[in-house]
Amino acid sequence: MSVRALRLGFPVKVLARPDLKSNDTRRWQKEPHLKTSLEYVDAILDHLARHAIGMYRLSSDLAPYATHPDMPQFHGMVRESDAELGAIGRKSRDLDIRLSFHPSQYVLLNSPDPVLTAKSVADLLSQSEMLDRMELGPEAVVVTHVGGTYGDIAASRERWVTNWERVPEPVQRRLVLEHDDLRFSAADILWIHERTGVRLIFDHQHFWCLNPERLDMVETVGRILATWPEGVRPKVHFSSPRTEFRSLQRTDRKTGRKKTVQAPPIWTGHADFTNPFEFTRFMRDTARFTFDVMLESKAKDVSLIKLRPDLVRYAPDVAARFGLQESDAALLDAEEAVLEVDGIEPGDRDEAA
Repeated sequence: MSVRALRLGFPVKVLARPDLKSNDTRRWQKEPHLKTSLEYVDAILDHLARHAIGMYRLSSDLAPYATHPDMPQFHGMVRESDAELGAIGRKSRDLDIRLSFHPSQYVLLNSPDPVLTAKSVADLLSQSEMLDRMELGPEAVVVTHVGGTYGDIAASRERWVTNWERVPEPVQRRLVLEHDDLRFSAADILWIHERTGVRLIFDHQHFWCLNPERLDMVETVGRILATWPEGVRPKVHFSSPRTEFRSLQRTDRKTGRKKTVQAPPIWTGHADFTNPFEFTRFMRDTARFTFDVMLESKAKDVSLIKLRPDLVRYAPDVAARFGLQESDAALLDAEEAVLEVDGIEPGDRDEAA
């Protein structure tokens, strides 16, 4: 039995086709609905299949206002969309496209505010329910971070563990926990896993930005991937840091006027594209492991389409793990050659979860 090649994926926005929307963005007065969002997802799946992209992160706003505490008129939309969710699930399975969610940074399981925690659980439950109604297997996950430190990392980790025991079964079954770049390290989420059994996500850029315990990278990747059950393929996140100057607005002390100054990069920022040499080094270092890769580059699918011919050109051994051969070079180069996209504003590249 052949093993499926590793998948590459991207989150939410489709930049190669700006006409493809990721979700229904209408305000509540216009009565937006999950069914409209799913029509958009159906078109996105066609785009993914056309470009042989095997993984995609759905918008966290796929079901608009579905958990808003003051808008009960929207609370039934997931149930009302059961047939449409089932159809999307069947299509994604037929196309062998792996789907996931990544709720916003405001979804916190470790908040000391029980109201915020309850709202976060509602959001996680809604997204888990959508994946269940799509009848997707355990590879379809909902990714979250630990949350805030609230001045005490140890207490905040403990509170996450306590609240985990209170979340509904569909959430526990779908939820995976990712370390971040400023607050909770890979060591922190490994500590949480030992007490809860929650699956974990390794993020390459976050690991280099926050690793006060000085863990070995390859060993840490192995420990994190081992939190996934046998037969369920893990996924990791990869992005390259921005390297260009940042434009900042400052006030001239002498004149009081605003001026633009250039500042060095902050290494937590994600680059538009994936550096193929960094990516190759990571994939070679972790060659003994099997996992899919979510590319969190700002250029979304454009970055993914650009990376593939780079791998064939510079690292055919890595390209082969993703099912790409040197014989594909001409086709991939032709695909890359048409990646000039009109009308992209800086905000269009935001890391929408």
